[in-house]
Amino acid sequence: MKAMIMQPPYSRDTAFSDEYFAYKLELLNQCDESADLIVLPEYSDVPCATATREETLEYHKKYCDILLGKCMETAKRCGAVVCVNALCEVETGYRNTTYVYDKQGNLAGRYFKRHLPASEMELLELDSDYTNEPSAPFILELDGVRYAFLTCYDFYFYEAFARIAREQVDIIIGCSLQRSDSHDAIEIMCRFLAYHTNAYVVRSSVSFDEKSKICGASMIVAPDGTILENMGGKFGMACAEFDPKKKYLKPAGFGRELASHYEYIEDGRKPWQYRHGGSAIVKREIQTSYPRVCAHRGFSTIAPENSMPAFGAAVAMGAEEIEFDLWYTKDGEIVSIHDATLDRISNGTGFVFEHTYEELKELDFGSKYGEQFQGIKLITFEEILKKFACHVIMNIHIKTRGDDAPYDENLFRKIIALIDQYDCRKHIYFMSTDRVLEMAKNICPDICRCTGEEDAVLRKEKESTIVERAITMGNQKVQLFKPYFSKAEIDLAHKHGIQCNVFWSDDPKEATKFLEMGIDTILTNDFHRVNQAVQEYKKQTVGT
Repeated sequence: MKAMIMQPPYSRDTAFSDEYFAYKLELLNQCDESADLIVLPEYSDVPCATATREETLEYHKKYCDILLGKCMETAKRCGAVVCVNALCEVETGYRNTTYVYDKQGNLAGRYFKRHLPASEMELLELDSDYTNEPSAPFILELDGVRYAFLTCYDFYFYEAFARIAREQVDIIIGCSLQRSDSHDAIEIMCRFLAYHTNAYVVRSSVSFDEKSKICGASMIVAPDGTILENMGGKFGMACAEFDPKKKYLKPAGFGRELASHYEYIEDGRKPWQYRHGGSAIVKREIQTSYPRVCAHRGFSTIAPENSMPAFGAAVAMGAEEIEFDLWYTKDGEIVSIHDATLDRISNGTGFVFEHTYEELKELDFGSKYGEQFQGIKLITFEEILKKFACHVIMNIHIKTRGDDAPYDENLFRKIIALIDQYDCRKHIYFMSTDRVLEMAKNICPDICRCTGEEDAVLRKEKESTIVERAITMGNQKVQLFKPYFSKAEIDLAHKHGIQCNVFWSDDPKEATKFLEMGIDTILTNDFHRVNQAVQEYKKQTVGT
């Protein structure tokens, strides 16, 4: 790949605006078919520093359409991906936006800057409400190359780098100004970014003066930190050729196998050490000790099952794990409800998947449990993640219709996308049918899987095979169903490194008996009473 970066002149005197804008257009004219990627600076529609919002919008309106049209034409003429930053007017105002044009000249996507400095929020009054909501990195995959994006002030938020690295991107596009930092400081940031994300950084900025040591420093950096090109203060255009799929691997610790730097540090990441909110983060599923108690459908003896009150009560009382069920609506929303039908726990009728989410939102999912819960609504998987991601281990039961139709892969990938959006792959595991777990094994083999049975008759018929099925599939857990299991099965599972859940027990004495048999996790509706029994058992057997 041949990447080209542009560095036009920049001034505090807006009298140079026409000249400097024409300079950018001329640079685009100089691009030819050898280019695969072309990157322009931030605010390419505002060629010089402006003092007011009105002045900024004046130049934006004068130049933006011309600029975007030229970028579109250049992308098509050169057969190159073109990235350019300019203001974009949306319903809620103006946003700092990086436009991406594919090799055919089509708009492939827009990246809205995530971190806005005071000048953009107070002086320019740009729309920033979207930055207050959790969001995954903006990723575009074009011709097999995965692009991520940062704009100017975004470069300073190092905590975001690890999240970008998780997306396994190839190139990070940086449309920037960064008018107060030295070239040395910018180089440190870009090398740090490339090294931590194992991606090429392609950054374009502007220059006050060719001899200046601040601003400028448009550059291309390889994943190992090598500077392929650094323009310093020079005006014009520069390029570098590289293989975007060539990554930098190093020993993941002394004497260990090769891995990217991100993979190496991720093994030891402890967010609670450097973020105030981190005190609510719990250990990963694989690190959480046994035996443990799983609040089945939340603390469902005191609040409606699969509801926020039930989950909140369980987590507040110290539950290490909660279990809940996922169904899908007619329009593809992922919701938490146990039954395929609505009749038992709501004032609705029929199957969940025969109704749209908007229709289901009109139903009451609390009154049948108790008048005090009247008006409780059906919750989505995303609502659970927003409140509890990484605050508790989640035993996620993906429900299926039980017929011969396979589970929709698009729905499964939507579940995975939500899990990734809330960064909790290591805090969850799936329990479902073999067909769904086989899909999980193929699509997300790193997520823990638990073998189980849907039908009580099948459980009895397959009493001697559930552990064997888990062994065959390479699953890490089994969910046994009382009374259709034996100590021999538990021992067989443990022999193969498989942890054993049991569904279910609300009796403290029975729960203790299950622990004595070797059960690792007890699912219960009555969390507090059973948890007390389990904690007492742990105190007597392994200490505290």
